[in-house]
Amino acid sequence: MVKKILKNYLTDIHEVFSRGDAREESFYTALEKMIDEMAPQCGKTKVNITVLPKKTEGGNPDFRVWDGKSKITGYIEAKKPDTDLDDVENSEQLKRYRETFPNLILTNFLEFRFYRDGQLMDSTFIGRKHTLLKIGAKPSLENEEKLKDILDQYFSFTFPGDLNARRLAKELAKRTRFLRDQVVIEELKEQPDESTNYILGFYEAFQKYLIYGLTKEGFADLYSQTITYGLFAARTRCTGEFHRKNAVDYIPQTIGILHDVFEYISIGRPSKHLECIIDDITEVLDSVDVNLILDEFFRHGKGEDPIIHFYETFLSEYDPEIREKRGVYYTPEPVVSFIVHSIDSILKEHFNRPDGLADINVRILDPASGTMTFIAEAAKTAMKGYIEKYGEGVKDDFVRSHLLKNFYAFELMMAPYAIGHLKMSYILEEMGTPLMNDERFKLYLTNTLEFEDIEQTHFPGMASLSEESHQAGIIKKETPILVILGNPPYSGISQNKGDWITEQIEKYKIVDGTHFGERKHWLQDDYVKFIRFSQWKIDECGEGVL
Repeated sequence: MVKKILKNYLTDIHEVFSRGDAREESFYTALEKMIDEMAPQCGKTKVNITVLPKKTEGGNPDFRVWDGKSKITGYIEAKKPDTDLDDVENSEQLKRYRETFPNLILTNFLEFRFYRDGQLMDSTFIGRKHTLLKIGAKPSLENEEKLKDILDQYFSFTFPGDLNARRLAKELAKRTRFLRDQVVIEELKEQPDESTNYILGFYEAFQKYLIYGLTKEGFADLYSQTITYGLFAARTRCTGEFHRKNAVDYIPQTIGILHDVFEYISIGRPSKHLECIIDDITEVLDSVDVNLILDEFFRHGKGEDPIIHFYETFLSEYDPEIREKRGVYYTPEPVVSFIVHSIDSILKEHFNRPDGLADINVRILDPASGTMTFIAEAAKTAMKGYIEKYGEGVKDDFVRSHLLKNFYAFELMMAPYAIGHLKMSYILEEMGTPLMNDERFKLYLTNTLEFEDIEQTHFPGMASLSEESHQAGIIKKETPILVILGNPPYSGISQNKGDWITEQIEKYKIVDGTHFGERKHWLQDDYVKFIRFSQWKIDECGEGVL
């Protein structure tokens, strides 16, 4: 049977070649048919072969072999029959594919090279290139058993489920890089159509309303990280089979902007290239118990913050330079603990709040929350103090009447925002008071230093972004805040140049009615601007701790 399938395949290849005008894509149907017929011969009874549209030399390989639902066997990259595969093997394109996809075949329709985890495992040819190209005849079938062996190995692939945290981070990181560099960036370069205008609209909305000066490359980075860590968050909630199409079911609707992102990739109409790499990421996540990995971090010397430590591990694999640049998100835990416990003591000693952070009348805000390190520590400190004083029986009411009501956070970048929500839900579960379906922590995606509400427009996700802006605006303008804490970003040349914060900084320059003559840019540092916002907020309240 194998011999018959492969002889018929060579006949099909010869017929296509004989037309004289065959492009690479002209041979796809023959290869697709051969792979489909060979799959049962290799023990793979259920197979679906998707030919991926060829946009650029980037993107995904030409074929995805999968079960049609969520389980991916592997990928195939095809080149014209006259292609020297030695040249392709050393190309940047194939290096990317070998690095990203653990089960890959490279072929020129006559020669087949099989790669596992980036390494060339085996190769063979089933017909002579010279016979087809120079003589114009149908090649004689050779090495059919060798190709059968290669396809046996190819079809037997399953993703290993015993990954530790470092290996999982590495697998997620290389796919996220591919998503960023070969899919999102390419889609942002194209003329918008039905499959790309959603991502382009998201980029334009973020650039216009949240992050001034945001480049397409910068957006591709934040979007790709958000997808991966959002999927990671969804996977922690899923107890059954996990895949792209059900990921949105595990993102609470109360977190509107994240829900919109995942509604698009789960039940919208993303491009085939976007579908494929996200399917690949979800399969990696489906193969492991991510909660076990988080527990591993929690138990074995990584500190008390498994969500953040896994994100740091992921970032170190994804892009070490980004991890370095964004070290602002990761204030050391002893420093955070010292600041939080100092505030708790100050509230008790100087503000007549005997319950400290647990006092029901204390409102607390982190205006640049990153991944919620400070607010999480404050919540745990408040809960511990309250239980010690009033007993275990009151903690459920305490969470809903105080932590979910009076603890606030703002964040500008979507990936830390996603992580922050995951982290707080994880902490509340540890406390024995998990969030209900209609609940969320009051962490909002907003530019703290911008006071204008975002109006709804035609941009994708704007309803949710506008609602986040509105809720954050109420806290900024109307809600008295007693405690402001955190570690805002340092940025000497700030992009935050809105009217409100510019006016507030100008007021800094007046001392006893006289401008003190500051000419340099140091007062334009984001850190200074966040302190100015916080000082103004406490002035409005009449008292407070910063």
